[in-house]
Amino acid sequence: MLFVKERSGAPDAFFEAEAAGLAWLREVDGGPRVVGVHHVAPDRISLERVTETRPDAATASAFGRALAVMHDAGAPAFGAPPDGWDGPVFIGSRRQPCHPTSAWGAFYAEQRVRPFLGPAVAAGSLSTADVEVVHRVCDLIAAGAFDDGDRPARLHGDLWSGNVLWASGGVVLIDPAAHGGHRETDLAMLDLFGCPFLDRVLAAYDAEHALRPGWHERIPLHQLHPLAVHAAGHGPAYGSALVRAARRTLALV
Repeated sequence: MLFVKERSGAPDAFFEAEAAGLAWLREVDGGPRVVGVHHVAPDRISLERVTETRPDAATASAFGRALAVMHDAGAPAFGAPPDGWDGPVFIGSRRQPCHPTSAWGAFYAEQRVRPFLGPAVAAGSLSTADVEVVHRVCDLIAAGAFDDGDRPARLHGDLWSGNVLWASGGVVLIDPAAHGGHRETDLAMLDLFGCPFLDRVLAAYDAEHALRPGWHERIPLHQLHPLAVHAAGHGPAYGSALVRAARRTLALV
């Protein structure tokens, strides 16, 4: 049986971008299981149907190890789209830039945080004073304050718990916003919206690929992107959370 997602009037290449991201993540040997695509068209995508089970500690550990392997498969640059894909990219239903960049901070500030600030202000989620705080932290990020020499990781890009399905054969990933980025960004997304047995996931990840010292303190930095996206479309509570994360990031410098 298949699971079919349909959207009349979907943006150009919306479902094709999803299929490209899934294929890019799925090609990693030893990475997490990624949902299979059976057919894609401008208004729909047909996926394998996943039978979900209860989360457990062993599956969480296996997922953590596999996620580190997927990240280690790498990408050509920060902001690189999936290999072979030159169309638009999306997070949820929102289009976002994906232009290959040599420095992580410049990519993250200019392509993952700032593009959503104008829409968040227009939506009433950020005040003028609020957005100035976020721009201030973006200036620091773009200047390289948090660049660490880590090479671009192959990211899922929208790794909240709803896109992590627990199945009998292990975790299955769905709905990526795949691109080259910093590995800590996927982990911060898991933390932001909660993930069952997250401590097991992180411990297994760290055993497979040791995380840099201070990664936990940098979680607010890597949550700026999803919070900005949500502030643009899901209300003022996310705008407030974005400003808190920006202030916590400023305090790291």
